[in-house]
Amino acid sequence: MTGLSASPVAEDTARRPVLGPRLAAVLVFGASAAVLVVEIVALRLLAPYLGLTLETSTLVIGIALTAIALGSWLGGRVADQVDPLRLLAPALGIPGVVVALTPAVLRGVGEWARPALILVAALTILVPGALLSAVTPLVTKVRLTSLAETGTVVGRLSGVGTVGSIVGTVLTGFVLLSRLPVSGILVGLGALLVTASVAVGLRMRGRSGAAPALALVLAAGGLAASVAPGSCDVETRYHCAEVVTDPAGGRTLVLDGVRHSYVDADDPAHLEFTYVKAVASVADTAFPKGGPLTAHHLGGGGLTLPRYLAATRPGTRSTVSEIDDGVVRIDRERLGLRPQSGVDVRTEDGRLGLARLDPGSLDLVVGDAFGGVSVPWHLTTVEALTEVRRVLARDGLYVVNLIDHGEQAFAKAELATLREVFDHVALLGEPVDIGLARSGAPAGGNVVAVASDRPVDLAAVRKALDARRTGWTTATGDALVAWTAGAPVLTDDYAPVDQLLQPYASPARR
Repeated sequence: MTGLSASPVAEDTARRPVLGPRLAAVLVFGASAAVLVVEIVALRLLAPYLGLTLETSTLVIGIALTAIALGSWLGGRVADQVDPLRLLAPALGIPGVVVALTPAVLRGVGEWARPALILVAALTILVPGALLSAVTPLVTKVRLTSLAETGTVVGRLSGVGTVGSIVGTVLTGFVLLSRLPVSGILVGLGALLVTASVAVGLRMRGRSGAAPALALVLAAGGLAASVAPGSCDVETRYHCAEVVTDPAGGRTLVLDGVRHSYVDADDPAHLEFTYVKAVASVADTAFPKGGPLTAHHLGGGGLTLPRYLAATRPGTRSTVSEIDDGVVRIDRERLGLRPQSGVDVRTEDGRLGLARLDPGSLDLVVGDAFGGVSVPWHLTTVEALTEVRRVLARDGLYVVNLIDHGEQAFAKAELATLREVFDHVALLGEPVDIGLARSGAPAGGNVVAVASDRPVDLAAVRKALDARRTGWTTATGDALVAWTAGAPVLTDDYAPVDQLLQPYASPARR
């Protein structure tokens, strides 16, 4: 008596080496996690050249999603025509090579052939992303031993892949980027993928187990930090914005729940926030009184300082790099910015704005760029500060507002980085914030750093701070060296700014 023939799926599977459920899960989990690490680390690599903008983020995410869709579709189609077991090792190994080469390729293109950067970036994300995304349909095809289990197998592996993406994302955002350079993450991931490829190839020939090597692939992924907006008047591309008017007529710009700027349109010389008074005190004492300056501002907000310079130093020319065109509209429509104010606002990323400036063309650069409670990391590095130094005149100054709390690990790292680039660095802040008081009060809030290639008269700065009743003092020399002892120097390759920053104690800037 002749029985019914086995299904084509069962017959085909019977001729293949067995791919166990655990190994199948590890493959899908690890490949999915690797796609996410490539996507998120690519944002770090591209920021110095394309800017840390919404467009850059959208571009990278769009390419990554395209890679996932393309890889899933092609992987499934090819799996029906070729033995999937022959394709698993290349689907891991080729992405490994591409990923390992990505830092060198993107940085080389960014320095020497920037117009081609987007195309090269697309390929370095698309190729490994598509091949890694093909792993899921290839493994699924191998694991389908019965039509009765199709739903179970497909659903299980799809869920495993999603969990892999989540775990990889969180691991990168909270662990890898805070401990490893960007190039180290990608080269390491590439090496793990190549190792996994070799192990899978051996396993498919029945020579050794690959699970331990494949498990290492799970150390990849990333989580992009976001700021949850609160109530607001206007939703810009980057912020939830609100303008609050006080009884005296002053207006406070609130972005994502944090008070960013105080503006008195009728009296631009009226300064409210202490850190703004500190920056003004430096500008007042470091340059001849009342003389015009050529200034550039990284970050605009309510444009308090550019207006102050225009009012107190007639003829001053201030340009501002403000990435959020919605904030610029608020400045014009709600905060009284007039066309002939001596302030030229350009909607651009701050680092890209620096790149277009002429060497030695500025007396003053003011750093005050924040996104809610986050700091644009690519403005904090040695490479970025070298650009600042390039555009300053010989006696020019860089004055930057920093925010941190607790141990102030980020502020210390930024001061250490400034000392790496400039000959003279000083710190302004409350004594407890800059390590000059032992009251036991918690440190936190704003400090202001001053960097230049010429000495600054700190005695005159302290006198100006006292005249404004700030309660701030200054630190430099040995005191500053002691305060920053052990702090890392931030670079484009290693700048864990988000991880160094401590949580804010209150939604306000002093």
